[in-house]
Amino acid sequence: MPIDLRRARPARPALLPTTTGVLFLLFVALAAAVWWEWAPLLELDQQVADAAHDAVAGSATAADVFLWIADGLGPWTLRVILLLVAVYALVRRSYRVTLWIVLSIAVQYLAVYGIKRLFERDRPTFEDPIQLLDTFSFPSGHATAGATFAAIMVIVTLLLVRRGVLRVLLMTLWVACGVLVGLDRVFLGVHFLSDVVAGWCLGTAVALLLWWLLTRTGYAVEQPTHPADAGTGRRQVGVVLNPVKVGDVEVFRTKIRDAATRHGWAEPKFFETTVEDPGASQAVEALEGEADLVIVAGGDGTVREACGELARTGIGVGVVPLGTGNLLARNLSLPLHTGDAIDNAFMGQDRAIDIVRLSIDGSEESTTFLVMAGLGFDAAIMTGTNENLKKRVGWLAYVVSGVKQLFRFPRTRVQISIDDGPFVRRRALTVVVGNVGFLQGGLPLLPDAQIDDGEIDVVAIAPPHKFAFVSVGLRLFTRGKRTDERLDRMTGRTVTLRTDRPTPMQLDGDPIGDHTELRATVEPGVLLVRVPR
Repeated sequence: MPIDLRRARPARPALLPTTTGVLFLLFVALAAAVWWEWAPLLELDQQVADAAHDAVAGSATAADVFLWIADGLGPWTLRVILLLVAVYALVRRSYRVTLWIVLSIAVQYLAVYGIKRLFERDRPTFEDPIQLLDTFSFPSGHATAGATFAAIMVIVTLLLVRRGVLRVLLMTLWVACGVLVGLDRVFLGVHFLSDVVAGWCLGTAVALLLWWLLTRTGYAVEQPTHPADAGTGRRQVGVVLNPVKVGDVEVFRTKIRDAATRHGWAEPKFFETTVEDPGASQAVEALEGEADLVIVAGGDGTVREACGELARTGIGVGVVPLGTGNLLARNLSLPLHTGDAIDNAFMGQDRAIDIVRLSIDGSEESTTFLVMAGLGFDAAIMTGTNENLKKRVGWLAYVVSGVKQLFRFPRTRVQISIDDGPFVRRRALTVVVGNVGFLQGGLPLLPDAQIDDGEIDVVAIAPPHKFAFVSVGLRLFTRGKRTDERLDRMTGRTVTLRTDRPTPMQLDGDPIGDHTELRATVEPGVLLVRVPR
């Protein structure tokens, strides 16, 4: 089965090209300083070289250690290891990964070979050298190869190893290896510090640039040929459950244990949410327990919190819907009966779906949602819903709250931008950003929305007066395609909403307070959810 490239997909799409660009700029700056023999850099290089040489030259043991590192972790040793990883990827039919590794090795080797002959920089000289080399110095071939090795191995680790202590330890090891290979050249007195730093920048940038070029369209292309079968791997299941929604926790645990035994899984591990911690850290604990499957039992809020951590892990998520709305389950046609939902979690097939990353009021901090976010009237409904009534009559409590809010909630001046384009102004009753299209009762609020199309849909409902809401409602029920200032729909990958005053907002049915800006960006296909076969 091919390696799922989505596991190494950065949370922010611009992170990879930005990092690559910064590394190339640093390399160019160092290269220019070396080419024009910038005095401050040359002085620093010489000072560091003298200090490093003095620290090693007087100790035969230290010299032997650094010479061993130079031989044992030389460029060709690292390249052979990478080629073995490339062969493994080829066996797994992950041709993009194989091509990326081979090209990275070739490009960094040719780049170092050409640049050295262009600059022809002499190596450091000492009266009692530890090692003598007669080739050119800038940039360090060892440091470049070490950085390429570290970058590739870190990404491969993200692809192959689940979140947890082992993943962190391995990535730390690869980075330490790349750093050690470079520093070894300074202590042996065969490279200046600028040679090594330039090599680190060049080697890392080459690997990241080629990865970005080869996979930016491959996340949606190179996926497993077949959906992951339930019960594969180590067959360990973690269960994130909301005890308030579950009711009788022990009865629920017994149902999960019986289903796990029936389907051939190991003893489940349970992680209960709290009011202060509604699902995120419990999902992380399940991942750190090396779960092959995570079952999330609760409402849309619990599912949202847990799935925000489970995205991009390649771990299947089984949803047991126990909330009032259960919009994710309804839009994915998941079983709503608890027993059937548990069986589906063990027996279903994985479907890659989108999540949406959201930031509020320009904050750098972000959260995610799976279903819908909105401002105005719909958020006021969530805020005004009587919890006791909701427990008795379910989602009909939202209808009661909606009728109350319709005649008291004012329209809001909203600016809407799609994909950072020009803002469209609306005086709207409500604006909803949706990853799915249907509300309770099958109401098609966003009839063209698909949870795996790589886009998010927006609807702005702006009746000129409250009674005009009836005609707008009929258009929603009849799935009319016509749009105008009363009912406007838009689609894109990024949506920004701004209001002229603090306005109630909601996230997957949970009120999140009054704010003036909401920015949502889709992250395509980063979450695997178990759906019926």
